[in-house]
Amino acid sequence: MKGNRPVDALFNRRAVIAAGGGAAVFGALIARLFQLQIMEHERFEVAAAENGVRLDLAPPQRGRILDRFGRPLAAHRQAGRVSFVREQAEDLPRLLRDLAEQIEISPERQARLIRDSRRQASFQPTIVKSELSYEDFSRLSVLAPSLPGLQVEMAATRSYPRGRDFAHVLGYVAKASEADLERLSEDANAQERAAIRRLFKHPDMRTGRSGVERFAEEWLRGEAGFRKLETNAAGRIIREFDDPSLAPKPGRDLYLTVDAELQKFAIDRFGEESGAAVVLDIETGDILAFVSTPAFDPNDFVNGISSADYAVLRDDVEYSPLYHKAYDGTYPPGSTFKMVVASAALEAGVIDPSERVYCPGHYRFGNNTWHCWKKRGHGSVNMHTAIKSSCDVYFYEVAKRMGIEHLADFSKRFGFGQRWELGLTGGRSGVVPNDEWKRAARGEPWFEGETLNVGIGQGQVSASPLQLAVMSARIAAEGRIITPRIIGEGPRPEADIPFDAPLDPDFMRRMKAGMYGVTSEAGGTALRSGDLGLGGPRLAGKTGTSQVRRISAQERATGILEGDQIARRLRDHALFVAYAPHDDPKYAISVIVEHGEGGSKAAAPVARDIMAEAMRLDARRSPAYTRTASTGGGSGTGSGGP
Repeated sequence: MKGNRPVDALFNRRAVIAAGGGAAVFGALIARLFQLQIMEHERFEVAAAENGVRLDLAPPQRGRILDRFGRPLAAHRQAGRVSFVREQAEDLPRLLRDLAEQIEISPERQARLIRDSRRQASFQPTIVKSELSYEDFSRLSVLAPSLPGLQVEMAATRSYPRGRDFAHVLGYVAKASEADLERLSEDANAQERAAIRRLFKHPDMRTGRSGVERFAEEWLRGEAGFRKLETNAAGRIIREFDDPSLAPKPGRDLYLTVDAELQKFAIDRFGEESGAAVVLDIETGDILAFVSTPAFDPNDFVNGISSADYAVLRDDVEYSPLYHKAYDGTYPPGSTFKMVVASAALEAGVIDPSERVYCPGHYRFGNNTWHCWKKRGHGSVNMHTAIKSSCDVYFYEVAKRMGIEHLADFSKRFGFGQRWELGLTGGRSGVVPNDEWKRAARGEPWFEGETLNVGIGQGQVSASPLQLAVMSARIAAEGRIITPRIIGEGPRPEADIPFDAPLDPDFMRRMKAGMYGVTSEAGGTALRSGDLGLGGPRLAGKTGTSQVRRISAQERATGILEGDQIARRLRDHALFVAYAPHDDPKYAISVIVEHGEGGSKAAAPVARDIMAEAMRLDARRSPAYTRTASTGGGSGTGSGGP
């Protein structure tokens, strides 16, 4: 046993040391607990009280915009987003410089991001880019762990799946500017104004800037909610509670009357041309296609378009992609206006439909000569033949007989001079000139010779493609009142109907016969466009040419320049209005091809193909097809030819 005494002594010493160490640690713990529980009790009690629950604003998801068959025109999709948290970034300027090596961030933009981040809490993220390509998102996701403070995540963003097809109809959404905030809170009280400003300052919130998106802002917006968060004393989020009662309420869906398939076909049919087309359902007044081309992609505006890209759109004065030609565009209607002139003459009783007027190719009035588009003239023509062959001399004569005042008053009964309220931004009324208008606009009286120009749709008269489509629909419906609409289910615009009585059906039947003659009888100016290629139904229509420049007497004598002989901007516009089928009208259309020169050459084939497609789509969908439910230049120019 004696031999074990050193081992026992060693063990005893180690036990004492271990016990002493344990006692020291235990004593330190007791001392620390005493300090926390007794000595610093009040400080930690205050800190604990500062921990709690906070409510963060949660923006609502915007309602969708759908076509008449429920196909999405404006919706949402997930997109990558990169942001940074200032307090987590070790060196914020360096972080942004490193990030700029991966995605484009100018030095000016970097400085602005730093300023923006300092205006908010240090733990709140600052968005750098709201939408990333798949490649950028993947690359940044891999790099994020090595860049402290960087956050890469998926977020919902407004999406326009049809791209340019409905750009001018839908408009677009964007971050609210100060001007937007003033407009959105215009009628609100102080408390409501503060709430609106707070909501639209949220990085995920957007507001409608144009088109239906702007008109139906309140319908589409929804109601904001809150995220219930537990935070620590520093304000950092510990966890999020699931509280359905606080969830935001999404905006309501909005249905338009348009047909996405027909719209796309119409745009594709224009090809590289600039112009507009409007297709109306004659029974309901529904706008099935509302085309303005070329257009822009509204997706480019959602998260902010660059100054350079916007300048390209803004400065394209040749084709004007930002301009809604079908609604905002006004043009001299040319010979498409001749049915209005003929109807006005019948009502005024200044001519009998069978009376003949001789056309030698020109018309003398006072000391001036007005020319017919057909240099050798049409010979003796009555009303039917004059419409069919688009004889200018005939319409000079009837316009002179009735005078500008009656013609102007009667034109308004077709909807000319009226801005149709559709629920879109923009829209123009055009001009129906008379003496009162000219004195107000020009400070001089109306001259009788100017009436002759208006008689062939030239001079001061102007109309939009929408107004020409309504005119065609009223003729096809034999005078019945037709009010165009584009919102099928959603907030309805308050609109005054520019006419409150039907037109004389006998007069309209004569106009229909003339339009049928244009496309289906010898001497008609659009014979090649009458056949829809459907084995039966034909198109009835009227050609028109809208003069852009004045033709001098010298040019007329030597030969009128056209095509490549003159700059594109000086070429005439081509127009065509029509309805189909000719014997049981269902659809009406107006088409303008800017600087297309001849209505029969450029506009009529486009209108024919669009109408044929409308008929094919209708047949393909029948009997399942159902319509959206209804709830509610100068004197002597002579450019009124086909």
